[in-house]
Amino acid sequence: MNRISLIIAVAMAPMAVAAEEDRGLSLMERGAQMFMEGILKEMEPAIEEFSGLADQMGPALRSFAQEMGPKLTELLEEVEDWSAYQAPEMLPNGDIVIRRKPDHPLVKPETPTEPAPQIDL
Repeated sequence: MNRISLIIAVAMAPMAVAAEEDRGLSLMERGAQMFMEGILKEMEPAIEEFSGLADQMGPALRSFAQEMGPKLTELLEEVEDWSAYQAPEMLPNGDIVIRRKPDHPLVKPETPTEPAPQIDL
């Protein structure tokens, strides 16, 4: 029902625009303002809930970043192509495994352009 009334308001807007412009906001502007106010009223409980969740999780996320940040940085530097790996999987014993995708080719190490120096034994 709300969509129908919105469509009617949009369709009738050109007829009422001239009358509304000399009183401040045009009908289109007023309709847009009312629409945004309605969305904000509908979203208010979800925004408040999210704010509370962020307050609860903030200390835990900071602790995680401090403890795991350096190791995650090392991992990010070591892996060249993340698309070659599946999503992380947690094993029953708590280990986390990141498997290479079976259809993805192995990255071959770079071959040296110069032969290795010979060492006399």
